[in-house]
Amino acid sequence: MEIIIAGAGKVGFNLARTLSIGHNVTVIDRNMEALNRLQETLDILPLCGDIEDPETYRRMAGRKADLFIAVTDLDEANLVSSLIVDDEVRVGRKIIRLRNEMFARSGVGDKLGLDTAVFPLKLTADTVLSLLDLPAANNVKHFAQPPLSLISVRAVSLEGPTRLEEEGQIVVGIERGKRFFVPCADEAVEPGDLVYFFGKSEPLGRLSQKLDTQAPRHIGRCVIFGAGELGVTIASRLLAEGREVKLVDKDPNRCERADERLGGRAMTFSCKYGTAELFEEEGLGEADMVVAATDNDEYNIIKCLEAREHGARKVVAVNNEMEYYNLMHALGIVVVRGPKMSAYHAILERINSGRVTVERKYCGGRGTVFVRTIHEGSKAEGKKIKPPRRLEGRLFLARRDALTPLEGPTQLEAQDTLIGFCETESAPKMKVWFYEF
Repeated sequence: MEIIIAGAGKVGFNLARTLSIGHNVTVIDRNMEALNRLQETLDILPLCGDIEDPETYRRMAGRKADLFIAVTDLDEANLVSSLIVDDEVRVGRKIIRLRNEMFARSGVGDKLGLDTAVFPLKLTADTVLSLLDLPAANNVKHFAQPPLSLISVRAVSLEGPTRLEEEGQIVVGIERGKRFFVPCADEAVEPGDLVYFFGKSEPLGRLSQKLDTQAPRHIGRCVIFGAGELGVTIASRLLAEGREVKLVDKDPNRCERADERLGGRAMTFSCKYGTAELFEEEGLGEADMVVAATDNDEYNIIKCLEAREHGARKVVAVNNEMEYYNLMHALGIVVVRGPKMSAYHAILERINSGRVTVERKYCGGRGTVFVRTIHEGSKAEGKKIKPPRRLEGRLFLARRDALTPLEGPTQLEAQDTLIGFCETESAPKMKVWFYEF
């Protein structure tokens, strides 16, 4: 594909690094130094210019691009660039990153011909909120079709190796130490494993409580470290769900602005000189869930460890840098993708998903799940299929209200859904299978 990326920041860099393998990528940014750093390590075409200036695109006049992606930190720049690029370049699909959810309600996407608008603050906040219904889970992903969930749970309450797979509660991934793998059906789960289950939310919720008896049964009282945009967004969503929220930040001015935006519904505290006394005086350690939502991963880790030391039963750290992901997991901290990581993964998932198959990542991108629903009248309806030879991963068939392993030849029916789980290194082979019928 011919791909144009507007913005050479962290999200643009990560997208260019991934997409430049197998695609022709042009990156636009007015910061020549950032472009030079990209070109030193990646096979991309740099274009120095303002993404809001029509003159920038005149240098590409007559070109055709399969995909235009605008991912700067400024909503206005991303919107304007997606509008004016059409004057000079024939663009197939457009994806942009936006911070302000107001644009989701304005219909601007349809007016600009956008394929997708990604809202990273909302994505991160949604991930935190998904823990409310499954408080013992480390992470939750919901699927609309079939209506099932993928959750991860730390097996801290097991006394020894245990086989946990039951009908409707399928193990589709295990993180053991620094290793992640998709296990076979009879794999025993060991104490301390981070286990990924796929199935219906209600039984998975009961199972997760058995695996982690230390987790809270209900999340009602919440503490958030970081009163920036992300912290306020998470606080606003938690308040809307009827939760009690305390918001803590080093900067008194940020606390004041957060208090105004939240209409005084959350208690805000400045911790300019440290948080040790606040934990004791304000009972922060009594919270059911503590979320460290600053843009500094090291600070987030420290706050989570402090919270746990003071009695908090569930600690959640926003992860902005992949280098800290494994450390957070090793420390038993629940990890939530930060806005930039959320934008990167959401855009890649949108690019990699086709009209018939949805592709999503889990376990920090080390696992991949494919979902394909057989619609009535499609060419796949009535076709007999069988699993690929030397399958690396696991395949399942969701038919009516049952989820069963796909282990032999099967004739597809309308409304069947095929689900495949594999380690990301094996995803290309599984993806071919999902598209070949």
